[in-house]
Amino acid sequence: MTDSVLVQAFIYLAAAVLGVPLAKRLGLGSVLGYLLSGVIIGPFALGLVGGEGHSVMHFAEFGVVMMLFLVGLELRPAILWQLRRPILGLGGLQVAGTTVAVAAAALALGVAWRPALAIGMILAMSSTAIVLQSLAEKGQLKSPGGQSAFSILLFQDISVIPILAVFPLLATSAAQTAAKDAGHPGWLQALMVLGAVIGLIAAGRYIVRPAFRLLAQTRLREVFTAATLFLVVGIALLMQLVGLSPALGTFLAGVVLAESEYRHELESDLEPFKGLLLGLFFISVGAQIDFAIVGDRPAVIAGLVTAVVAGKLAVLYALGRGFGLDRPSRWLLAFSLSQVGEFAFVLLSFGVSSKVFGSELASPLVAVVALSMVTTPLLLILLERVILPRVTSTAQRPADHITHQDEAVVIAGFGRFGQVVGRLLRANQIPSTVLDLDPNMVELLGRLGIKVHYGDAARPELLHAAGCDKARLFVLAVDDVEASTRIAEHVHRAYPHLKILARARNRAHYYALRHAGVQHIFRETMGSALEMAAETLHQLGVRAYTAQRMTAAWRRHDERALQELESLWGGDAGVYFAQARSMLQETERLMRAENPEVFREVEAEWDNDSLRDEVLEAVRAAGAPQPAAETPPAPETQPAAETQPAASPSAAPTPPE
Repeated sequence: MTDSVLVQAFIYLAAAVLGVPLAKRLGLGSVLGYLLSGVIIGPFALGLVGGEGHSVMHFAEFGVVMMLFLVGLELRPAILWQLRRPILGLGGLQVAGTTVAVAAAALALGVAWRPALAIGMILAMSSTAIVLQSLAEKGQLKSPGGQSAFSILLFQDISVIPILAVFPLLATSAAQTAAKDAGHPGWLQALMVLGAVIGLIAAGRYIVRPAFRLLAQTRLREVFTAATLFLVVGIALLMQLVGLSPALGTFLAGVVLAESEYRHELESDLEPFKGLLLGLFFISVGAQIDFAIVGDRPAVIAGLVTAVVAGKLAVLYALGRGFGLDRPSRWLLAFSLSQVGEFAFVLLSFGVSSKVFGSELASPLVAVVALSMVTTPLLLILLERVILPRVTSTAQRPADHITHQDEAVVIAGFGRFGQVVGRLLRANQIPSTVLDLDPNMVELLGRLGIKVHYGDAARPELLHAAGCDKARLFVLAVDDVEASTRIAEHVHRAYPHLKILARARNRAHYYALRHAGVQHIFRETMGSALEMAAETLHQLGVRAYTAQRMTAAWRRHDERALQELESLWGGDAGVYFAQARSMLQETERLMRAENPEVFREVEAEWDNDSLRDEVLEAVRAAGAPQPAAETPPAPETQPAAETQPAASPSAAPTPPE
């Protein structure tokens, strides 16, 4: 019964649904939740899935196949050229350095040089699935350390091709002789690998892309999705038939289609499948751990895992330092890539089948690989909670010494928002003292002749040095919500004479600043959004002056409603949304009273059905009245206020802008 596909699927999904939320609640992250769930249901714990580790891995290998296809889609030539230095330099040195270090250690343990070199290349790989998932969850994928890790992963994925080609050449002499007798010498096997890769690239360029062009003309989304899945499954099956990794084949197919005009459609079709299947892959990794081998030789396995993780940490940290990464980025790079990747399972199997080494060497390495993956979420928690808070504080350069001349304005935060304010003051010859915590921005603006002082505006001594005791205005343009609120509270308390003009990211930030004592608050996207709304109305037939007047009136009503709702923020969500709906209806009524002539301006174009629909939508968004179904109402007509759909009383008060 437990061998049934439906039963197996039910067990895997139940483990994900029960284990991952619990792990997230405990602060362990989803990846570790999946891994621990796999350990619990695996053949060496409850025994609910699989008879042995290898059979369990096959259940969710398709998740890695799907993910690597999507990774390949991201490898556009422009990105590769932009990241050429970290990909070739950082990635190449990581693979080479780790391979040499592991091979040397294996030789010292008495392993022959051919299997030692093969093991070095296998353990040099890192887990693309775990690293990308973990960094994306923590919002660190776009950081310098995250981008460096991504570059190394790209090089590792690409390097699998030559590794697979080299493995037959590393086979023992007896195995090579047997292969020659069978008609498949090592060099021929290598040529077959390269030939399959070249054939896949040619097929993707000259067959797949034209086929997708024809399918797109059907305008049937489900057919396009089916074709996408057919492509991924077909390539995986084809590569498996010729003795190559299915994941490698789909990765190459993604690279081939990276410049396709249908790249975004392919990504959107596969994205829902990728997340679920990757979760199943992580569960399979947990179930892959052979606790029988671990129990027989616990000290050996623990020592190997520690040595592999520590060795990769040392190599990665040294490379990060050599390539000029700051200390937090170096630690993030080292900790995130310290495990061995999912390609290692494929390479170990390929190494055994190619007679590079035997199963007696591969079996403990499978356990080492799986256990190294389990260490990554734990190491990232250690990094986030223990190491980064210490190295970040010591890595920051000291604040600049400020010699101000009693400027009337102090600006905290000189990013995309604060620069607009500062440059306008500068153009009108109004001096200001500017503080910013981004050293790269400080250096860049300095090269442009704009003086910006490096320092954290949340530090009271720095605000005093900037002249807040004598200034007239304090412009708070820091983009971090929590830091902005702390700064506002301190300035309002320490310098009560100082008028604060603050940037708010959203309504929640607006209310926090109001509670901190700030009276002049500017929502960062409001002005540009209203400009676009006015231009939209104008392009749809409303006179420019009328459109500007409508948006100005709407802003007045919205600002009044925002202030009146302040007292309800943070209390009962049902009361807040009930009052918000009432004020929204009041705003609509007032807008109708102020703009009765708006439909008169588009009557000439009313017979155009498509334009009429666009105007209705734009006017509805602006709060003006809607006409009857067939003919526009007379200007003096004022229909009843349109009732907006009610928000759920239980929802958290997170209203839109």
